[in-house]
Amino acid sequence: MSAAVLPPLAPDRTEKDAFVSYGHLSAFTLRAIEPVGPQYLSHARRALRGRTWSEDERIQAQINVKNVEEETVSEDEEPEDPVMLSRDPKDWKGQDHYKVLGLSRYRYRATDEQIRRAHRKKVLKHHPDKKAASGSIDDDGFFKCIQKAMEILSDPVKRRQFDSVDEAADVQPPSRKAKGNFYKEWGRVFESEGRFSKKHSVPKLGDASSTKEDVDYFYNFFYNFDSWRSFEYLDEDVPDDSDNRDNKRYTERKNKTARQKRKTEDTARLRKLVDDCLTLDPRVKMFKEAERMAKEQRKWEREADARKASEQAKKAKEEEGRRRKEEEERSKNERLNSKKAKESAKNAKKKNRRAVKAAVKDANYFADGVASAAVIDSTLDDVDVILEKIDDTELVDFAQKLCGSTERDALKTVFLDVIVDLISSGKAKDTDFKAIKA
Repeated sequence: MSAAVLPPLAPDRTEKDAFVSYGHLSAFTLRAIEPVGPQYLSHARRALRGRTWSEDERIQAQINVKNVEEETVSEDEEPEDPVMLSRDPKDWKGQDHYKVLGLSRYRYRATDEQIRRAHRKKVLKHHPDKKAASGSIDDDGFFKCIQKAMEILSDPVKRRQFDSVDEAADVQPPSRKAKGNFYKEWGRVFESEGRFSKKHSVPKLGDASSTKEDVDYFYNFFYNFDSWRSFEYLDEDVPDDSDNRDNKRYTERKNKTARQKRKTEDTARLRKLVDDCLTLDPRVKMFKEAERMAKEQRKWEREADARKASEQAKKAKEEEGRRRKEEEERSKNERLNSKKAKESAKNAKKKNRRAVKAAVKDANYFADGVASAAVIDSTLDDVDVILEKIDDTELVDFAQKLCGSTERDALKTVFLDVIVDLISSGKAKDTDFKAIKA
């Protein structure tokens, strides 16, 4: 059930009085109605000034036109090219839509509101009815250009297609011999190219204070640039004749091939642009020089370490040679001393053996009177057994004891003591001795 519209209450009546007065309408929603809105203002204006509907609309339209014209005059309006005004509207693909609407200085940066306002101004200025009213020739060619420009720029898809081929928005790179500010001039170029990026965060060229990481990221970004730029705007019109389907398909394939070719050429153009900028970038030269110096520094440090290691190896080799030489000298001396010691011990042993045999001889082989040959041989055999069984230390002690005695009995006692020690130690047997123990 819809809400009921009730007449307004008198100033001295309350909502309770209203409920009592309109009790039979209690099922309806009660709400206050106020005279507001453009329709009410239009009604009030017509009632106060005694106008009809048509008169009021005509007068208001004139006021709106005057306000728009005053607004247009107050802004910096772009001058219109006479050649542009005489364009053939059928050649709409060749026209500059931004220039037609007076937005050349904005181009792809123009907002939807700027496009809408520019279109309204151009329509008010070039409408065929207005020209006819002013006595001008009834020519609506440029007006059709305006309408086509609005059709293209108000549609996001068509506008993007036109922006893709809008050469007037491209910033040409400076020449290699240009003496201007490198970062400013090339920065405008890549700002213009960056508008085609699918990624929203497009890096800036930067300046002389940019780090190597930022510069590398910038060039890597544009070397791997992911562009949304397309070339459908330049397609040949596909015929609408549904009877000739082969011709239609042929035209579509032809357009697709042409778009791919233009895309490839545009990619090559951008890559060459990045190559040229990279070649001329003073920061890259500075980074390369710094890298070269750092490389030389590392090389010098490596060579210094190598020289130090070589010197240490040389010293170690010399030290090893000196140590080996000393070791050889020491070994040689030890061998010499050992040889001398052995020879000395050998000589001493010979001397001691001679002393033992001389002592036996001095003791007359322990015989009374003249010793017979048999006694001499038998005694010398016992002495040989003693000299064979006794070690060098015992021999030295034995010889020293013999040197201290000159009498036969004393010498024999020394011999007998040695024989007893040999037998007791198990070095000799009692049967080994025949003459001295007899």
